[in-house]
Amino acid sequence: MIIFFITFSSLFFVMAHPQQMKINRKDDHEYDYEGSSNLVNLQYHMGPVLASQVLNLYIIWYGNWKPTHQTVIRDFLNSLSSDVSSSSSIPSVSDWWKTVRLYTDQTGSNVTDTLTLSGEYHDTTYSHGTALTRMDIQSIIKTATSNDDTLKRKLPLNSQSGLYLVLTSFDVKVQDFCRAVCGFHYFTFPTLVGATIPYFWVGYSGAQCPGICAFPFAQPKYNGGGGGGSAGGGLNNPSRNVMGPPNGDVGVDGMISVIAHELAEVSSNPLVNAWYAGDDPIAPTEIADLCVGVYGSGGGGGYVGKTYKDRLGNGYNLNGVNGRKFLVQWVWNPARKRCYGPNAMD
Repeated sequence: MIIFFITFSSLFFVMAHPQQMKINRKDDHEYDYEGSSNLVNLQYHMGPVLASQVLNLYIIWYGNWKPTHQTVIRDFLNSLSSDVSSSSSIPSVSDWWKTVRLYTDQTGSNVTDTLTLSGEYHDTTYSHGTALTRMDIQSIIKTATSNDDTLKRKLPLNSQSGLYLVLTSFDVKVQDFCRAVCGFHYFTFPTLVGATIPYFWVGYSGAQCPGICAFPFAQPKYNGGGGGGSAGGGLNNPSRNVMGPPNGDVGVDGMISVIAHELAEVSSNPLVNAWYAGDDPIAPTEIADLCVGVYGSGGGGGYVGKTYKDRLGNGYNLNGVNGRKFLVQWVWNPARKRCYGPNAMD
């Protein structure tokens, strides 16, 4: 339920029928569950996964960002690679990434185990305004990677091993944000950006819709329903699930799970011809969509599952670098044939 990539022969469908991470409503609860593989028809469709020996991640900070928020997000991304697992307590973010790494392409190559934060660009001038369409996200990438001497941009246009993450600040409105999406992934058009490269976008929801895109750190907007997207799904009893953010900010802690959701899906299905369930590549159900709202054992149907609490009582399920703690949604494990995370009790 995120935006994803379509095969090159089907690019025209993308423009007509863009896919998105849906905001779950009450009627969607039956699709959120921890186990029962007989309900899932996840298949491999012969396309590539992001299997570069080293995946170079480039962040574009669009708008006005607090340094403290940036640090939390960097620490999460720097916690993913296997070479940092020894510096993180168990269960770690890199342990969570091991489930994503189980996905392979037709050559037998796994999703990469090394993700490196290779560059950042700060678009503090709001180069494309504060009201963005989906296609504007690609234009932002173009701006950040332009080799025009008058622009003096710093990010390379890396079509071999690059992945771009666009993050929009609290005061930027993005098409369908909060109404229908919390984040999406896609690929750039060569005619616009200069190459076909995977990217994903996530918005800061703390000011615009914390109850939708930052659940379970904020009270859901919808009474008896609500929640949504990567941030948690609807609730039967909201009060028992809302918890304190482990890094002190509802918006940025909510973003972490959405970033993880999108990263898992863009890595396992970058062109929408790799791993997804369902018969329609225009509306694929991807490996994180299958586990929306599940953060621990017993999760599903509006209950986040069994998680941990830090010394202040804030909820988390993973440990990262620099002593960080994060709450990250589970993803579908193809070997166990169920949603799974390293904090599972079995």
